[in-house]
Amino acid sequence: MDTPLRPKRLSSQALLAASAVALSVLSVPGVVQAQQSSTAELPIAVQMYTLRDFGNLEEQLAAVNRAGISAIETVGTQDVTAEELNALLEEHALEVISSHVQLDDLRNRLDETVAFNQAVSNDTLTMPYLAEDARPSDAEGWQALGKELGDIAAELDAEGVRLAYHNHDFEMEVYDGKTALEHLFDAAGSDLLAELDIAWVARGGFDPVEYVSRFDGQLFAVHAKDNAPEGTAEEEGGFATLGEGVLDWDAILPAIEAAGVEWYIIEHDMPLDAEAVITEGNSFLQEKLTALREE
Repeated sequence: MDTPLRPKRLSSQALLAASAVALSVLSVPGVVQAQQSSTAELPIAVQMYTLRDFGNLEEQLAAVNRAGISAIETVGTQDVTAEELNALLEEHALEVISSHVQLDDLRNRLDETVAFNQAVSNDTLTMPYLAEDARPSDAEGWQALGKELGDIAAELDAEGVRLAYHNHDFEMEVYDGKTALEHLFDAAGSDLLAELDIAWVARGGFDPVEYVSRFDGQLFAVHAKDNAPEGTAEEEGGFATLGEGVLDWDAILPAIEAAGVEWYIIEHDMPLDAEAVITEGNSFLQEKLTALREE
């Protein structure tokens, strides 16, 4: 899986947003200038699943904007038309950098899915989840799924669209000395990219510091998510606000950077206060990544 990392892209929306920030910096005192410049440069996004219970879509996007984040990963179409989504993205100075697209849509509605995402200037589709009855039970099954996804990724590549795969803990099952996820990627080939969920990797029994290195060159994004101490935060699925859990981000973040990640996507599966989760998560990543990239 040692393949060259695709160049990081900056969409027209991102360029416009960055230009707006740069212009605004001219009239803002020094400390704020530095913060805004850093925010424009760091590749931080929000997975909209985190905000699914936070009012309507406009209220959700407004919360992302207030959190100081300028990019999102959608859940499908967010139940709106491309025109409606574009209007909201423009209103809240946001861009779409990925969309979670179910396997059934990839298999049966690929043309419509591509058309929608191209209309909102998104070039990356990410398969987010396998229902229990769709999960392979052996290495050969995972390899077959990987081959199918690799074929879809190659088809998408011809349209200028990329395909990524997002893991949970069940892909950490080991068959013949490799995790299911590795069997899938081995069979898929270099066109398929990885979106590694750091909290689920840890829940699957693997050290994220070591595991991310297995996808060096194919690491589109990580889901920046933390685990609460065992037996706590049960009302939040055992997850924690980024930086407030048990994961060692001082070790994990350098490993992610070394693997050539494109995006850090903040996610929490069951937040009690979704806006606080993304706001505090962004502040945490801003501080850690700024320091790390200045070393």
